[in-house]
Parts: sequence; C-alpha cells; structure tokens
Amino acid sequence: MNNDFSFTVKSSVFDENYNPSGNTRITTNFANLARGQNRQENLRNALTMIDNRFNALANWDNPQADRYAVELEIISVELDIEGKGNTFPVIEILKTNIVDKKSSQRIEGITGNNFSSYVRDYDFSVLLSEHNKDRTAFTTPDDFGDLHGKLFKHFVNSDVYKSNFKKSPVICLSVSSKNIYRRTGNQHPVLGIEYQQDEYSMTDHYFNKMGLKARYFMPANSVAPLAFYFTGDLLSDYTNLELIGTISTMETFQKIYRPEIYNANSAAGLCYQPSLNHQDYSLTRIVYDRVERSQLAVEQGRFTEENFIKPYKAILEQWSANYAL
Repeated sequence: MNNDFSFTVKSSVFDENYNPSGNTRITTNFANLARGQNRQENLRNALTMIDNRFNALANWDNPQADRYAVELEIISVELDIEGKGNTFPVIEILKTNIVDKKSSQRIEGITGNNFSSYVRDYDFSVLLSEHNKDRTAFTTPDDFGDLHGKLFKHFVNSDVYKSNFKKSPVICLSVSSKNIYRRTGNQHPVLGIEYQQDEYSMTDHYFNKMGLKARYFMPANSVAPLAFYFTGDLLSDYTNLELIGTISTMETFQKIYRPEIYNANSAAGLCYQPSLNHQDYSLTRIVYDRVERSQLAVEQGRFTEENFIKPYKAILEQWSANYAL
C-alpha cells in the first residue's frame, strides 16, 4: 500500500473578525456568512446565538445564563498523496472550545460538528449526476462513497489526528427530508428526546462508509431532531458540556441554513417528516445564500474531478483496493 498519503492540519479562528482566505474555496458555509456589507454583524449575531443556546442548555450553577462562551476553530485538512509537498484540501471540520468565565477555565470541545469535503461534493454533485444521466430510476454506484470513507478513516486513525485531537469526531447534521422519524421513549438529559427512522438515508449510508453510525436527538426547546454521526458511544464518550458545545453550535447553523426545519414555529411531534417546503417558520437576522452554496457544491465537485480524481486516478484506485485499518 502507498504509505505516502500524509495529512496536514491547519486551524483558523472563526469569530466576528473572520475573513475567508482569498486563495481557498473550501470554507464554503463559513465564507458565505462572512461576506457582504454586514459581514461582521452577521458573524456576531451567529456567535451570540451559539453562546445563548449553550447557556440555556448548561443552566446548572448558571443563574444569569452568561457563564459560558463558545470559541470556534475551522480545521482544514490537506492531503499529500505522493509525498512531494503537493497537497489537496480534502476535509473541513469545526472544533469547539468552551470558556467557563466563572472558573476561568478553557475546556476542549468536540471536533467534527460541521463537515465539508471536496470529495463528497464530487460524489454527490458530479458522480451521482453522471451515473443517473440515462437511467429511469435513481440508483447509486456499488462503490459509492468507498474512497471518501477510506480517506476519512485514514485521517481519523492517523498520528496527525491523534496528536491534535483527544477524542473521536462527532458530526452533527440536519435530518433527511425524505425520511420519517418516530419519537422513542429514550431521553438524555442533554441530547434530549431520541427519534428513530424506518430506513437509512443516503447520507446515513455515506457516513457509515466513513465508519460513523447515526442517532437522532431533539434537545430541550428544539423544534426538530438533529442527526449525530459518531464512533463509539455518543452518550458516554463525551461530557455534557462537550455535547452542549456541539448542539448549540450546529443547531444555530441549522437555524440559519434550514430555518424551515430548525426555526419552525412548532416542534416535531411523535411522528415527524422534515420539509424544506414548510412555511410556518421564522427567519434569523443572519444572511445566508443557499443558492450560492448549492452552486459551489457543483463547482467544487468539478474542481475535485480535475485536480484530484483524474490526475491521481491510478494511485487512488490502488490505495483504495489495498486499504485496511
């Protein structure tokens, strides 16, 4: 197996002064929030929402609901395939850190949260489209997500990951609008009410190839369940504050990205099917261009095809065929 596959981790602070780098296109969701005339107000409002939600959930020994603040880092992961110093941006995740203003402690939070990937953009926006071009029924290729899953697992099991992050990643996404979720009798003090679905979504299958399994929880005073993707045991591997960091951050982003689901004016019931066509919802004061984001997914998929998939096709196929943990 080719042992030259090596990762480099770069970190940038995501705060109200965040400015997307002019020479990168990977920070798509965050760059979208950080542009325009009101960019700083946009960012400040989003970060205030995160802090307020964190304090609402971490309400013990917190009478003024102002004890904690959340700090965010954008983690960009680059891959050098041949060991020659030429890198390709493969993964972008988010890391939370929690500041306890009462004890003056800074607590390391969960790595993962948001998830962006050029190879995933290629798989969903280029490969799937071409695979189904002349088909009457939608299908996925047999090996759909295999390469991406192996690259992700290779990163999480690498010395680079282990030297930078203490715990396995947790990724928190929106639930699928194509599936029906049913409330269970299980309730966690922080994650909230657990939901289950009748079948896996395409995203669930895709993340399963990354070594991640899914559970769905609706925290207190939320209106829809969130999808949590993780290894190990979500409920016992992480502290309450770590989980609250992820919930407050990702629920805030989902309220911005998908207000029809996560900023709806009524909460999910016993049986719930999310819908982006839902009209009874409120908008945040934060501007987010969903059309641009969907266009960028296609652009980045094509970029990946030209600069990663095609040039390294033979190497990637050999590496993937021989890959084993």
